[in-house]
Amino acid sequence: MAHETPTAPLLDIPGDPGLPVLGNTLGFMKDPVAFLDSRYRRHGEVSWTNAFGIRLVSMLGPDANQFVFRNQGDLFSNNQGWDYFIGKFFTRGIMLLDFDEHRYHRSIMQAAFKKPVLVRYLGHMNPMIDRGIRAWQPSPTFPIFKQIKQLTLDMATEIFVGAKLGPEADQLNKAFIDTVKAGTALVRHPVPGLRWKKGLEGRRVLEDFFRASIAEKRATETDDLFSVLCHARAETGESFTDDDVVNHMIFLLMAAHDTTTITLCSIFNRLAQSQEWQQRVREESLALGKRHLDYDDLDKLEAMSLVMKEALRMMSPVPSIPRKTVKEVHYKGYRIPKGTFINVVPYYTHYMPEWWENPQQFDPLRFSEARNEHKKHMYQYVPFGGGAHMCIGLHFAEVQIKSILHQVVQQYRWSVKPGYDMPVDNTSLPVPADGLPVRLERL
Repeated sequence: MAHETPTAPLLDIPGDPGLPVLGNTLGFMKDPVAFLDSRYRRHGEVSWTNAFGIRLVSMLGPDANQFVFRNQGDLFSNNQGWDYFIGKFFTRGIMLLDFDEHRYHRSIMQAAFKKPVLVRYLGHMNPMIDRGIRAWQPSPTFPIFKQIKQLTLDMATEIFVGAKLGPEADQLNKAFIDTVKAGTALVRHPVPGLRWKKGLEGRRVLEDFFRASIAEKRATETDDLFSVLCHARAETGESFTDDDVVNHMIFLLMAAHDTTTITLCSIFNRLAQSQEWQQRVREESLALGKRHLDYDDLDKLEAMSLVMKEALRMMSPVPSIPRKTVKEVHYKGYRIPKGTFINVVPYYTHYMPEWWENPQQFDPLRFSEARNEHKKHMYQYVPFGGGAHMCIGLHFAEVQIKSILHQVVQQYRWSVKPGYDMPVDNTSLPVPADGLPVRLERL
């Protein structure tokens, strides 16, 4: 859907400011799906409110996703949208770049996610997963979130940085948690003890970690992404500066373990409540007759693919995606002024009953060839975004998720008490508020 030329007078955007000072920030944080659904029913696809200290226009539904992600005419800036929230903590990461500069940086980084490289990554992953999950101790309250986050951070660091984490692992993990949480801080000043200050301190920890190794990485070439970025050159002979390398590594390392952790937690939660699907995934993995996956096995795990897609639908790793208009935008009869913060919301789109049957229900078969429920609209299922900024690591995420799950289902069974409903902390990226304690049993 291109930028529209109005044939009738443009309408004012409906909306309301919410509470004094806070606006509707708490509504977004408490339950974004329920909050946005109430606004959609009241105002329609486009509405404004005050939240997170700014006036924000929500553009809801698949049509809006398509319009914003395709960005025909370069109407929307990624940088100006994300920078307000996370620019101080993920400075000039690939997601925060725009237009030609984004295309240039992405073209260099794309080499780290091509099939031959993913095959090599998987070879590194398998023994790391083996070591990591073999150490799990069966328990009635096994903390899945903590264990998976540590495992995926260790894997991302070894694969992308070419280093094994030692005593600094806990410090780096905390730094990533603090930088991610700071993006939606209510107090956006460095007040000791509050999120913004912790985020800035976390950023310094991550910068120090990568800067300490740059000279060594520039001196020798290895096949990890850190080394690739240190030696990459454009056709004009330009190379990434030290700042470029540090910025990209901080963002990619966060993205390579945080979003995967969220998806795995969603999968573990749903399979804990559906023993039938858990057993179906287990039998499929056992039928391969191998402890470790090979790359060509990924497409053979059909049940696992269905479960992964449904888990991504039900808990989008990046639930809301901000942009800022760099020109006046006309959309479905509305005029959105230049300089407006807008957001599209995959999390809400994935629960719209107009597009999904019983969207609150865990139903992996909605993605089966027989139903193809996700194909009613090209932009109704967008867990990885879309357009030029579609997640650069989406295939890496699939490799990591499936290789971990394949090994876990062969060694363990897990469950939760009847009626358990995992509480979700939506104050930044959605994570289990209780750490997702499961009853873990060794097979």
